Amino acid sequence: MTYKLNVQFNNRILPSTIGIVYLFFGLLKFFPNTSPAEDLVEETITNLTYNLVPDQMGLLLLASFETFIGIAFLANLRNKYIIYSAIAHIVMTFTPVFILPELLFGKNEFTITLLSQYIFKNIIILGALLSLTKEFKVDKKKGYNRPIIKTY
Repeated sequence: MTYKLNVQFNNRILPSTIGIVYLFFGLLKFFPNTSPAEDLVEETITNLTYNLVPDQMGLLLLASFETFIGIAFLANLRNKYIIYSAIAHIVMTFTPVFILPELLFGKNEFTITLLSQYIFKNIIILGALLSLTKEFKVDKKKGYNRPIIKTY
C-alpha cells in the first residue's frame, strides 16, 4: 500500500504542486510591482545579457516561460524537455548568489535577506524535478527516451 501511495504521489501530486508554484510565480511577473523578486529578476537578466535584453522584455519572457512550465505540469504534459527546461531554470535562479550577492546578504555574509530565502527555497523544487527525471528510460531499439510512468 505504501508503494502505491508513493507512486501516486510522484505521478500526480508532485508535478501538480510544481505546476502550481510555477504558474503562480509566473503570473505574478506579468503584473508590475506584484512579484517580490521583480527587481532582482530585472537586475539579474540585465547582468547576464550584458544589457542586450531590456528589463521589461526579460521579465515578460521569464513570466511566459514560467507560466508555460506551470501549465505543462498541471496538464500532465511531462516530457523530458519540459522537465529539463524547468531544471535549467531552477539552476539559473541561483545565479544572483554569485553575481549580485550584495542584494541577497545583509551587511555580512552570514545574514540572509528575504530575497535570498526566496532563492534558496528553490532547492526543494530542484530536488522534486530531479526525482521526476527517473520517469524516463532509454529505449535502445527506438533510440529515444520514453516515459515509464505506471499507474496502479
